[in-house]
Amino acid sequence: MSLREELLKRSEAKCELCSAETDLSVYQIPPDSKGTVDDSILICATCKEQIEDPDKVDPNHWRCLNDSMWSVVPGVQVVAWRMLNRLKSEGWPQDLLGMLYLDDETQRWAEATGEGLEESEKVIHKDVNGVVLQAGDSVVLIKDLKVKGSSMVAKQGTAVRRISLDSENAEYIEGKVDGQQIVIITKYVKKIG
Repeated sequence: MSLREELLKRSEAKCELCSAETDLSVYQIPPDSKGTVDDSILICATCKEQIEDPDKVDPNHWRCLNDSMWSVVPGVQVVAWRMLNRLKSEGWPQDLLGMLYLDDETQRWAEATGEGLEESEKVIHKDVNGVVLQAGDSVVLIKDLKVKGSSMVAKQGTAVRRISLDSENAEYIEGKVDGQQIVIITKYVKKIG
């Protein structure tokens, strides 16, 4: 069964956020989605557009979270928490956030993108040139790096694809070099692509 078919079955062919029944698509929840049923939800085009473009958010559309935030699906809980935080200046989302309970693991997942934090509190990763790095970006090493705990040296010019970010330290990213997952200091990489 494909991912879409599994999500259609789980959601009863409705948007898992607003219950719309048309224009449904798979939404892989950032960061670090592996494209599985556990880290994806089925959402409508309206929800997707507003999640991906904060400038297009219609606060009244998200009153649907009053119901969907109670979903047993962790991915739905994560997106509900993120959208309620994005909208908390509206007033009513703060009441819902006060009622929403997430277990520790789900809470960490919800907070992983920095949603709900003030700009000054966000951990922002930047490459050697000050370009902001996002999870999933590709970077190139600007110098040879010795890998702690091994005899491996990651060579200058090596491309590291689909990086992940350390949510607590802006100087650290992770990525695979020669099939090995390593931690890389951001001042030694340059964003590519």
